[in-house]
Amino acid sequence: MIRKLRHKMIFASMLSLLFVLAVILSVAGVLNYRKIVTDANSVLAILVENDGKFPVNDPPGKDSFSGDKPHKGDRRFSAELPYESRYFSVFFAADESVISVNTGKIATVDTEAAADYARSVIRSGKSQGFVGDYRYEVYGVGEERHIVFLDCGREMSSFRTFLFTCGGVSLAGLAAVLLLLFFLSARIVKPFSENYEKQKQFITDAGHELKTPLTIIDADAEVLEMDIGENEWLNDIQSQTKRLAELTNSLIQLSRMEEQPQIEKIEFPISDLAEETLESFRTLSKTQNKSLSWHIQPMLSMNGDQKAIRQLISILMDNAVKYSDDGGRIEFTLEKHKNFIRFSVFNTAEFVPKESLPHLFDRFYRADKSRNSKMGGYGLGLSIASAIVAAHKGKIGAATRDERSISITVSLPA
Repeated sequence: MIRKLRHKMIFASMLSLLFVLAVILSVAGVLNYRKIVTDANSVLAILVENDGKFPVNDPPGKDSFSGDKPHKGDRRFSAELPYESRYFSVFFAADESVISVNTGKIATVDTEAAADYARSVIRSGKSQGFVGDYRYEVYGVGEERHIVFLDCGREMSSFRTFLFTCGGVSLAGLAAVLLLLFFLSARIVKPFSENYEKQKQFITDAGHELKTPLTIIDADAEVLEMDIGENEWLNDIQSQTKRLAELTNSLIQLSRMEEQPQIEKIEFPISDLAEETLESFRTLSKTQNKSLSWHIQPMLSMNGDQKAIRQLISILMDNAVKYSDDGGRIEFTLEKHKNFIRFSVFNTAEFVPKESLPHLFDRFYRADKSRNSKMGGYGLGLSIASAIVAAHKGKIGAATRDERSISITVSLPA
């Protein structure tokens, strides 16, 4: 249990850190990308205004691109912008034939490649977007369509490098945090582990200490019964002594199962074992007017503790018979599914609240305390069953379809 708690803590911490890093990287990436797009659109706006080129210096006395008063729309850009930007343009006629191609301001794209880029844009039907690392904008001049492309290769390369670097640093950070959590979590859970071990040891020691006085009380009651005969008080003493002895033995057994999860496994015929165990419940179910049926796949074998598996089936069947409704139905199924031996115990019931299912395997848990007190038991049976399944590296779970029945399913490695 402590190991599972430690693993859950590490998993929750790593998942939280991964989520935070993913959010930070996503926000940073989106903002960076939007900055690239915004800057590119601003440059394209100037090129579109001037039909695919930057404005040239005006004669003295007029507004100029590089003078004291910039050309309209150019206030955010320096005079070096026309020399820093790489761009090209393609002009189409109304029949989509190429009128002209201007590649004078870019060296990596020739006339044929520029025309191919422009045709792909025309086919896409979009007025703005990216083709590779080129940001484009489509605009009309009369019946003609002009397309201006701006090279954003350096910006996009820097953007990809940013994402790659951030991703690598994040992965390295996650690995470092995982190592730290692996070592620090052992220190964090150590007090809980020590307390849990002390609790189990206390249960075992107290159980052994209680067995001796309980045996003496039971023996003394039998001697008194021989001397003075049966009476109500002696019957109560013997009955309660028996209940205490059963509770003590169950607690000791559960503690031992948790202290020694490694069991000696041998191969045995589980089909025969299950049928023998179920036969012992046939008479009990009949006396309580409850129908018992089973379907067992023949010739199935598994590796495990035969005695523990017999006890597991007995616990589940006893639970089903004890808590099924009057005239209810009990069904047992055993079959092999891939590499697992799977068996389930189904029984009808008066009421099974869904919120109680996650707690059925907790110690001393009772879904209906008033009814369970009449039935006897201590709420330890399913806890012992869960410990047996865990010792065999299997899984156990409970489900209800209509809150009027319950099915407990066990999967064990074959």
